[in-house]
Amino acid sequence: MFGDSFFKRVEKKTNVDKNTILSLAKKLQNSNNMKDEKVLRDMVQEISTLTGRKVEKEREDKIVNAIMKDNVPKDIDKMF
Repeated sequence: MFGDSFFKRVEKKTNVDKNTILSLAKKLQNSNNMKDEKVLRDMVQEISTLTGRKVEKEREDKIVNAIMKDNVPKDIDKMF
């Protein structure tokens, strides 16, 4: 689905390598519930830790709410 160029851009911007990204994606996929607020908040915090970027509570709320309401851009490649 995503080419190496996508992963290279993400890695350059976040310092998170392809294998870690794929591992996170698999973890989300195995959670079976992308509408579970706790799962989403845990994932936001894990990504925050991996990237070394603090996510304030207000921003975390916006991210979680956007995902739960299916208000996420469909073309993720354009985000990077």
